[in-house]
Amino acid sequence: MLFADMDSTSGPALYPLHRCKTLHLVRHAQGHHNVAAEKNHDEYMSEDYFDAALTPLGWQQVDNLHKHVLACGLLKKIELVIVSPLMRTMQTAVGVFGGGDCTDGVDIHPLMSANAGDSDRSAISSLNCPPFISVELCRELLGVHPCDRRRSITQYQRLFPAIDFSPIENNEDVLWKADIREKNEEVIERGIKFLNWILTREEKEIAVVSHSGFLYRTLSAFGNDCHPSVKSEITNHFGNCELRSIVIVDRGMSGSNISTTNYPGKIPDGLDLPSDAVKEENARKLGQS
Repeated sequence: MLFADMDSTSGPALYPLHRCKTLHLVRHAQGHHNVAAEKNHDEYMSEDYFDAALTPLGWQQVDNLHKHVLACGLLKKIELVIVSPLMRTMQTAVGVFGGGDCTDGVDIHPLMSANAGDSDRSAISSLNCPPFISVELCRELLGVHPCDRRRSITQYQRLFPAIDFSPIENNEDVLWKADIREKNEEVIERGIKFLNWILTREEKEIAVVSHSGFLYRTLSAFGNDCHPSVKSEITNHFGNCELRSIVIVDRGMSGSNISTTNYPGKIPDGLDLPSDAVKEENARKLGQS
């Protein structure tokens, strides 16, 4: 059987390395809205959980994941952290990928100010950390639920001084609507737009801290050409503070990246034909003589 006739879900796939990026996807840790909604789903409609912060258990989950990314060496590899501009995602991002407690006498902006979001946490340092950038494309489903409505960027800048909010165009939340919930297909479209934007970035290893609904719906658009078990690995719902690493491939040359490891060979110039091509060339010359 020819390889071309094989089941496309069972064989390997090859892509140039410089067309690929590694994404480390993280769902935020447990928020107060998660606890309330487990008891009564209608609590998602409550203003009490506007831009919900992490629970004490959520911060324990953050600490555990921080220890993991340190122990496995992942923190040293990440070149950029992208985070949704909501309290629970930013608290998770800086706690997991930040530099720990701030040190006296070090004059740099902290990733998080002390007690941000009523957290009873010390300020978190930005020393020896990858850059953090906040992007609205990776927010949770928009509309109706107050827990998914953000504060003003001005407020967030005071609480998270070292996060770059410059990609966000509006100070106030103009995307969230009280009476319109974003449709699944709209979330998928937004998620693919987000991934295409990532492909234009120079960084190769990126952490993304986002939300269960956004991650699930975005990833559900992928994996249909894979074995069902691989599809399941891609699309399973995320637990609180779960980290899942994936590879994204730029098949459409959106980023047009240049390889830093490829080498052209044939230096200096000279005859460099495969052996079968040399044989054909010699036969051609003999035929002409």
